Amino acid sequence: MAKQVHYTVVIVGAGSAGISVAARIVRASKRLRGQVAIIDPASKHYYQPLWTLVGGGAAKKEESERDLSSLIPAGVDLICDAVTMFQPEQNTLSTRQGTIFSYDYLVVAAGLQLDWEGVKGLKDAVGKDGVCSNYSYQTVESTWEAIQSFKGGSAIFTHPNSPVKCGGAPQKIMYLADDYFRKLHVRNQSEIIFASAKGSIFDVPTYANTLNNVIRRKNIETRYKHNLMEVRADTKEVVFENLDTKEQVVWKYDMLHVTPPMKAPDFIANSALADTGGWVDVDPFTLAHKRYPTIFGIGDCTNLPTSKTGAAIRKQAPVLEKNLLALIDGTPLAAKYNGYTSCPLVTGYNKLVLAEFDYNLTPCETFPFDQSKERFSMYLLKRELLPILYWNGMLKGLM
Repeated sequence: MAKQVHYTVVIVGAGSAGISVAARIVRASKRLRGQVAIIDPASKHYYQPLWTLVGGGAAKKEESERDLSSLIPAGVDLICDAVTMFQPEQNTLSTRQGTIFSYDYLVVAAGLQLDWEGVKGLKDAVGKDGVCSNYSYQTVESTWEAIQSFKGGSAIFTHPNSPVKCGGAPQKIMYLADDYFRKLHVRNQSEIIFASAKGSIFDVPTYANTLNNVIRRKNIETRYKHNLMEVRADTKEVVFENLDTKEQVVWKYDMLHVTPPMKAPDFIANSALADTGGWVDVDPFTLAHKRYPTIFGIGDCTNLPTSKTGAAIRKQAPVLEKNLLALIDGTPLAAKYNGYTSCPLVTGYNKLVLAEFDYNLTPCETFPFDQSKERFSMYLLKRELLPILYWNGMLKGLM
């Protein structure tokens, strides 16, 4: 007979969203201490925003890694297991180890999954012979190796036809690579191509204007509405589909930085919690599930119509905390999330545009100056201050 365990609140996922919510609710409600569980099979936790700088040789990947167990708040149980099935009608879920967890309230914070197999040939090619990606701890160092060893030719940087973690990350490493190629004196015999499935460089006009100027200054070629379909590592060729014409084109590369397509975790996509795209189907303002009132979703695994970033989670977590505690107390869900997200857009070594905006793509800037301009101070913010705020503030439920 399957082991059965009950908690008042079960949180699925121990990423930045899951840990932040756990820390906030046990801090706000002493009666929940010992009644909250986080379920996640991982043993390590990563500060992923640092990986752009790791790929550009400006940070070490070890700085981004911590033991997961060291980050779990007091009063919260960490269950090292993987969820395999939700039974929302019964307020239960099942795990790989055969345990059935019942709950009064559920928070789904499971992130997304990288679909390396979504591009033919990519899984076997990434990490060697000039094919690289900043999007995993295992491959991020291959980007710096590829940049350092580049001797000229064609360097292609991709953005897939799917939601991605931090919509600016696919282009940030390209700007660092351009700077380093100039340092190596190989930029004059090189072409840099940004091949993106999107139709423009950025969705918010004020920041897009700056980025388009960066592209012109750096002499980068943009090929929009092109989605990577195949990597032919043996011939150093890539196949892209033109999303407008559906025509396939083949280009040669000497270096290829791939942002893999991304999707909702299978155990979510195949569940009753998902919308038609596979994402947790939540109200965009309260973060409560649209069909199951005792379930909430947060972060990358949801269908919230905003960029999937840690900064977005930082604003979502207090809303979820307040609404979850309101639900427990039997009061209305009054807290609202406005879609705030942030993309610290590295445009070179020591240069950064701090994009902050809401659901309406309206800038929501923190500082009393024009953040659409490239600034050294904002680069320092990303490199030095934001990691400290992440580990010592956000994950502890203090901000």
